[in-house]
Amino acid sequence: MRATFVLGRIAGVRIGVHWSVLLIFGLIAFGLARGRLAAAYPDSPVAAYWAAGLLAAVVFFASLLAHELAHAVVARRNGVDVDDIVLWLLGGAARLKSEAADPAAELRIAGIGPLVSLVLGGLFVLLAWLLHLGSAPGLVVESVAWLGAINVLLAVFNTIPAAPLDGGRLLRAFLWWRTGDRLKATVGATAAGRVFGWLLVLVGVVFFLSSGFFGGLWLAIVGWFVIAAATAEGRQAQLRSVLAGVPVQDAMTRDPVTAPSGLSVADFLTGPSFRYRHSAFPVVQDGGVPAGLLTLDDARKVPWDRAEEVPVDEVMVPLTDVTVVAPQDPLADLVPRMEPGPRNRIVVVEGGRAVGILTSTDISRTVSWLMNFTSQGRKG
Repeated sequence: MRATFVLGRIAGVRIGVHWSVLLIFGLIAFGLARGRLAAAYPDSPVAAYWAAGLLAAVVFFASLLAHELAHAVVARRNGVDVDDIVLWLLGGAARLKSEAADPAAELRIAGIGPLVSLVLGGLFVLLAWLLHLGSAPGLVVESVAWLGAINVLLAVFNTIPAAPLDGGRLLRAFLWWRTGDRLKATVGATAAGRVFGWLLVLVGVVFFLSSGFFGGLWLAIVGWFVIAAATAEGRQAQLRSVLAGVPVQDAMTRDPVTAPSGLSVADFLTGPSFRYRHSAFPVVQDGGVPAGLLTLDDARKVPWDRAEEVPVDEVMVPLTDVTVVAPQDPLADLVPRMEPGPRNRIVVVEGGRAVGILTSTDISRTVSWLMNFTSQGRKG
């Protein structure tokens, strides 16, 4: 699941938000303000309903973030780096830079998220009870009680054995342990995810057509997201299997055209080296040390009357936001991190110098070559 926009970083992990979060945020706030809270305390001011509903929605998404950060912390403790966290319709997803080393590590990484949500749910329920004993305002007690219930529900929902839910990863850990084959385990978990998704779609459509119940339509939408995410996860697993054992240097474009640090945007746009073939260029300092990544699109956004004054360093993507790898790194580990668009090029660095650049096209070309080679080998 790709982030629509980025909120920032926590402990070095980029935090992104998918557009579907805005939809669920609005539905939660509206449902609480005009539904549950208004029904429980009908004599309160309208503004109080909305304030409580919006605040509860914010705290809920903070709970989702805590759930995903728990995945990230445990993943790091098990030797797996985390690329980013994306909050989306079904909660969130921590995108890992590599696979867990064994089924036990997979189990720990997947299981900590629902456990954190369950603990948060219990804490919110306890807090609601204490607030009630302390005669706190009813809207506050009701909002905290809802947060307790929704976190427990989130923990239960996430343990359903279907990818891309945490339960899908728990299922994959189990299948991996039983079969000893990580790819087969992933295929099984993603197949379960698609079945579960289609079940949600079917049940949702039946509810909606038979009763006009809007919740049925919402259930179908959730099911569609599950199907799409499970399918993408399965496709990535197959690609990683094909690319197993292939280093980055076998697929990268070597000796890329680079833009020197301090070059003006005008010189970059008019320079013959930058006009053709490529849409993104590593920006390098003296000695070929990479400083960032510059795209033609970003350079063209600079007004022409300022292009002579603005250096490329001001409009480039800083190196901290660029994926940097070594030539010997496994190519398969980069599949989940590849995104379309020139800003998402991967810079290959060796000895402190930029020696290559990697795009999704490079990976696709390598996959095609390997599959054709394998096919010809079988025919022979």
